Amino acid sequence: MEPRDEMLIEMYRRMLRIRRFENTVYRLFLEGAIPGTVHLYAGEEAVAVGVCMNLRDNDYILSTHRGHGHYIAKGCDLGRLMAELYGRAGGCCKGKGGSMHVGDFSKGMLPAIAIVGANIPVGAGVALSFKMRGTDQVAAAFFGDGAVNQGMWHEGVNLAAVWDLPLLLVCENNFYASSTHISKSLRIERISHRASAYGIKGVTVDGNDVLAVYEAAGEAVERARNGEGPTLIECLTYRHGGHSRGDPATYRPKEEVEEWLKRDPIPRFKSKLMEEGVLEPEEADAIEAEVEEEIRRAVEFAEASPWPNPEVALEDAYPVSPMEVEEPGESGERTLTIGEAIREALREEMRRDERVFLIGEDIGVKGGFGGPFGVTLGLSDEFGSERVRDTPISESAIVGAAVGAAVMGLKPVAEVQYRDFIFSAMDQVVNEAAKLRYMSGGQVRVPMVLRVPTGATGRGAQHAQSPEAFFLHVPELKVAAPSTPYDAKGLLKTAIRSEDGPILFFEHKLLYGGRGYRSERAALQVAGPVPEGDYLIPFGKARIRREGGDVTILCKLLMVYKSLAAAEQLSKEGIEAEVIDPRTLVPFDKETLLKSLEKTGRLVIVEEDNKRNGWAAEVAAMIAEEAMDYLDAPIKRVSALDLPIPASPPLERSVIPDEEKIIKAVKEIV
Repeated sequence: MEPRDEMLIEMYRRMLRIRRFENTVYRLFLEGAIPGTVHLYAGEEAVAVGVCMNLRDNDYILSTHRGHGHYIAKGCDLGRLMAELYGRAGGCCKGKGGSMHVGDFSKGMLPAIAIVGANIPVGAGVALSFKMRGTDQVAAAFFGDGAVNQGMWHEGVNLAAVWDLPLLLVCENNFYASSTHISKSLRIERISHRASAYGIKGVTVDGNDVLAVYEAAGEAVERARNGEGPTLIECLTYRHGGHSRGDPATYRPKEEVEEWLKRDPIPRFKSKLMEEGVLEPEEADAIEAEVEEEIRRAVEFAEASPWPNPEVALEDAYPVSPMEVEEPGESGERTLTIGEAIREALREEMRRDERVFLIGEDIGVKGGFGGPFGVTLGLSDEFGSERVRDTPISESAIVGAAVGAAVMGLKPVAEVQYRDFIFSAMDQVVNEAAKLRYMSGGQVRVPMVLRVPTGATGRGAQHAQSPEAFFLHVPELKVAAPSTPYDAKGLLKTAIRSEDGPILFFEHKLLYGGRGYRSERAALQVAGPVPEGDYLIPFGKARIRREGGDVTILCKLLMVYKSLAAAEQLSKEGIEAEVIDPRTLVPFDKETLLKSLEKTGRLVIVEEDNKRNGWAAEVAAMIAEEAMDYLDAPIKRVSALDLPIPASPPLERSVIPDEEKIIKAVKEIV
């Protein structure tokens, strides 16, 4: 559709607004008024404006570290943008995002993601939420030419393609990834050619011609709204400055820069409008004056906005416990395995809340695979492939899509087949899921659950890790580690219902039962009582699995059962051990542990992970800081050796803790 004259003038106004804003930011940064760094959008204005002029207020964009132009093109407030760059309380993200994380969720812009390529899986999740709800909204994800060589980009694009998601993939090809020319990164002539590999439409347009971008984006938006899937739009453009303000861009040939400056999108479009009689000289002067006044007021607003008080740093974080609930107490004669209890929790929550859906590899294959441990077996028969979504083998796409869908109000439960594979999605877990709420100043939440099978099962070093400690170090992540079917069901239901995610839910494979791992140690696959119907278990409340007065054994997951076995043997020798199962590692029930230590005076911490810098070390440090007077003996840690886990059963058993090692540690301090 041909844009009307008033729309053409608005395009010019928005482009000019971006340019004048960026020019002012450049000056203010050099004067020291703006802290940190800035990545200016000057020169690329036609891309953001051409795309965003096709979008409605309820369409959403996902930006990058170079996001000022996207923010302005989407119609967000200039004063709040400038205040954010200043780090002031009046900023769009309360000063917590800064230049690289600007956004206004109320105007259809998620907080910008500064990790190159990482916004594509999240964008797929945003678009997935539109498709699952049956709306005709679209999402547009902007990225530079350097992003197309990121694995996350490939995973996100492929997922959007196979699910026909309403996502615009907008490549701002300015020919340099930081300082590396595109000729050193790609063997193909055009980035848009990559679209054919995913079976989607790809086009290349002059990114300095706002009408060319507008037309291409308009066609892509129409395709997306009609259910025809994503489009890759490559916009050939050129940033006027270096990668960031510390980059003089001397790597670019002078002749190249001069040639691109001649194709500056703003004077080029202005001349066109004036030649065609759409814009009169007096009107152009008036627009320039209006824009200058807007920028002046934005600077004035930023400078008048106060610095945030130090206590503001504590705001917009997730609460310590994701939900305040009362535990009903373990009861009933019915017994389930942990795998069955988790399946029941998923089924009940999916029936209760239509926003809940499952996403992961092999979880709903027709014919009943249910994942490698059979946990989701049969759920696709009841809820269908829309809510039990099988994915490609793409961990970044799985987690990123869950993040995007959660931000938009759905309740995804994502599954990583083996905990070793979660490292392929570490960016999405650590930089997106865990940080979006805080760096947006509380504008968004990520109420997602990530199920992670863990533990050694004779499968070798890349299928045997217990990586819980990696995530205990990440602020905002909550970590559950149930050891009984009762706990598994109640904690998972609490996690799914919480609006304060993300939550990692670790499940030991040897405790699944049913179709889980089978070996000579199958006796470790336990069943236990699980009440019928609905119940919730609070996070941060440990369980005393066995009472005793001589020593406290703190343990998690499979190690609970090994510790209980060790405690029974010790009892025969006159040593009574109190066994504590924390159930959740974040939040951690410090009070129950301290109360036990006040009674026993001795502590042994047992974990399947290797010892160095592990969970046990953190607990020991906490006790040393807060309860040293309770101790009558040194703290003992029983952990796996600091080695990769070997595959051979006798070698594996020699590396990870067992009852004998626990007994030995207890006797050394009792």
